[in-house]
Amino acid sequence: MKIVLVHYHEIALKGRNRPIFVAKLKDNIKLSLKGLGLEKIIHKESRIFLYFGNLDGNWDLIRGKLKTVFGIANFSLVFTTSLDLKKLKIGLKKEISKKSFKSFRITSKRANKEFSLNSEDLNRKIGDFIRKTSKAKVNLKEPEFIVFIEVLSKEILFYFQKIKGPGGLPVGVSGKMVSLLSGGIDSPVASWRMMKRGSQVTFVHFHSYPYLSRASQDKVKELVKVLNKYQYSSRLYLVPFGDIQREVMLNIPAPYRVLIYRRLMIKIAEQIAEKEEAKALITGESLGQVASQTLENLAVIEDASSLPIFRPLIGMDKEEIISQAKEIDTYSISIIPDQDCCQLFIPKHPKTKSRLKEIKKIESKLDIKELIAKGLKKVETKEYLTTNLGLVVEN
Repeated sequence: MKIVLVHYHEIALKGRNRPIFVAKLKDNIKLSLKGLGLEKIIHKESRIFLYFGNLDGNWDLIRGKLKTVFGIANFSLVFTTSLDLKKLKIGLKKEISKKSFKSFRITSKRANKEFSLNSEDLNRKIGDFIRKTSKAKVNLKEPEFIVFIEVLSKEILFYFQKIKGPGGLPVGVSGKMVSLLSGGIDSPVASWRMMKRGSQVTFVHFHSYPYLSRASQDKVKELVKVLNKYQYSSRLYLVPFGDIQREVMLNIPAPYRVLIYRRLMIKIAEQIAEKEEAKALITGESLGQVASQTLENLAVIEDASSLPIFRPLIGMDKEEIISQAKEIDTYSISIIPDQDCCQLFIPKHPKTKSRLKEIKKIESKLDIKELIAKGLKKVETKEYLTTNLGLVVEN
């Protein structure tokens, strides 16, 4: 029989809470593989087994989907036999006859300690069998072909490839967070990294339409569609910020405006987080990257929220962030030219080392509650769902 075997790593360390994490991983696998013929999913012996009606016909799609499920360390297309060495050899001979290789290695793992052969003995016996069958040489260090064997309590699995998963924790086990999604390169990567730690992420985008075009909104919608592949349902809040910026421009000295903008965004996002029952905010800030991201200014921005603000990119440089953006397919969207709200009324020389006492005194010139209410009054909400075959629809 041919099935898909899923291995997890970090979840195995969760002790008594492991069943909760495994259950969520199984649920997310089901959501990811919707419409691809998944008939049964079983967890046993610290592994997850997936059974399909048409595995061969859908394998490319299945493989692509499993690569986006956080919590999966690796997965494989595996063959199963009974606990019988002769049947294992018959199965191996049949499948290896379809392969071409000049060198190989056997990697065995005996989870069933009652099996007659230990891992080393199994490696030797099966290695000798394959060497004689295929005429290939054994190469333990740099083999062209690897045969993986796992001996379980009631069956033996064998397979030829471990496909790397994204790792991390299943989305949903770490609660809900709200991400400030600008449309640039950094914030989508920050959102993705917190999804990888098990968070369900809701998105908030601040725009300056009609003062600027809708381009940033269009970009963000496309970014959410890409990120939704990793969490299967998403909500995007589009917050009009142009009128708020105008009030800031009229009342706040130029060097302090960016910080006031950021504090107001944080306060509005916090209100949305309260509505969403989210427990933290996410930003794409990286220490020292721009004027608002100095240590002093980050402390001032942090004060605007009573919720924790997670900055998963804080110690990454731009090249590292760009590299990860390319890996998760957000980079090509993020670099599309647009007019984001940060370009509106932007000062030439923003303050780089502000003090909280100073900022609060300047901020007192504004009616903060009224500005927050203004932003929330005309907010627009979009819903994203992953349908059969992985299509993402916007409602």
